Amino acid sequence: MIETIKTYLEEQRDQHIEELMQFLRIPSISAVAEHQPDMKRCAEWTADSLRKAGLENIEIMPTGGHPVVYADWLHAEGKPTVLIYGHYDVQPADPMELWDTPPFEPVIRDGKLYARGSTDDKGQLLLYVKVVEAFLRTQGTLPVNVKFCIEGEEEIASKNLPPFVEKYQDKLQADAVVLSDTQMHGPGKPALMYGLRGLAGFEITIDGANSDLHSGLFGGAVQNPIHALTKLLSSFHDADGRVAVEGFYDRVIELSDKEREAFKQVEPDENKVRTNLNVDTLYGEKGFSFYEQTTSRPTLEITSVSGGFQGEGIKPIIPNRASAKIACRLVAAQIPDEIMNAVEAHIHAQDLPGVKVTLDRQLRGNPFITPIDEPVMVAAAEAYEDTYGSWPVYTRSGGSIPIVEVLGRVLDAPVVLLGFGLPGENLHAPNEHFHLINWEKGTETISRFWLNLAARNEKA
Repeated sequence: MIETIKTYLEEQRDQHIEELMQFLRIPSISAVAEHQPDMKRCAEWTADSLRKAGLENIEIMPTGGHPVVYADWLHAEGKPTVLIYGHYDVQPADPMELWDTPPFEPVIRDGKLYARGSTDDKGQLLLYVKVVEAFLRTQGTLPVNVKFCIEGEEEIASKNLPPFVEKYQDKLQADAVVLSDTQMHGPGKPALMYGLRGLAGFEITIDGANSDLHSGLFGGAVQNPIHALTKLLSSFHDADGRVAVEGFYDRVIELSDKEREAFKQVEPDENKVRTNLNVDTLYGEKGFSFYEQTTSRPTLEITSVSGGFQGEGIKPIIPNRASAKIACRLVAAQIPDEIMNAVEAHIHAQDLPGVKVTLDRQLRGNPFITPIDEPVMVAAAEAYEDTYGSWPVYTRSGGSIPIVEVLGRVLDAPVVLLGFGLPGENLHAPNEHFHLINWEKGTETISRFWLNLAARNEKA
């Protein structure tokens, strides 16, 4: 069957790439109000492409912002259901002068398709639509049931999607969630990203006297909020780079031996990292490699500090306020509010006389992880290997994609990040592009993945 699917996709390749270019010509920039008509047009184009592929129950569903496009095909009786997540919005194209060709006039050069959204995420999203088309045109059926949930606000933090997923939980229910909005490890080197860090962001404010004070008249007798702040900030870590907040590590799931071995395949050369950053030495929690520190360990980073006179010269005062912003990157199974509770308790345990300390909680995002031996992950890895001739490496990201965790948690389903982008494709930057070799390889991998899922279900 896979050869029939591949043949169809090869025969239709030029037509499919032309359709992708139509998709890319729509400047669906969710962050800019003047592109609201383009967002509507892009949602309609997306819905129409799903309809043409043979999907059913297509809806453009309203949210508090840009709509979600839904579609499904649910006739594979007794087979698993896969929810495909993607987004039709794109980043702004500025600065325009740095593009070699206009960002919304797609062109192909050297086997690469250049346009805003080509790799993030229109190119990778359309792979799934064309695999549906290939199966239905050649087989009249799909090996699995599929649902599509395609949003228009990923590039502006998906603020309306979590309540949408909660509201339509039954409609979206699936045995696995799959998205292709990530990268491979390199050309011909597939990767399965199985973990993302979460986020807890807050601001600490320290207030002293009711106004700035003359340092000559009051210095040495009134607490300086900046002094109190620096004392507090220095208490957050011990001498070994470990976070010194009681309870901070309580929920951390330690790496298995299998994971640590897998990490050795993707760990960067730490000497090169140090050289590239132009620092004498790297610094962090002892006992862990650079890659482990930046992907599988939680952190507490002071991202900014402010207080006192910031203009030219010196103004000899005792400022009445100082503040700092903190970003904690979290790992499974840490909970943002629990971490902020622990930080707040740590603050109140410090001896900071003469000032008032407040903590303003601002950002929350839960971490995400799918075990690498989860059956759907194994099915995806086998599909990668059969297509690329190489078993994928397993990676974690130091960053956060909160909606991935929301989908997995609310739907109680494993999430597979099946990426086909490549490093250096300039997503979010001028001259964004997508290597078309991964169009062919991507559709084949997805096809094999669905067949693997169906076969595993029969064996079970």
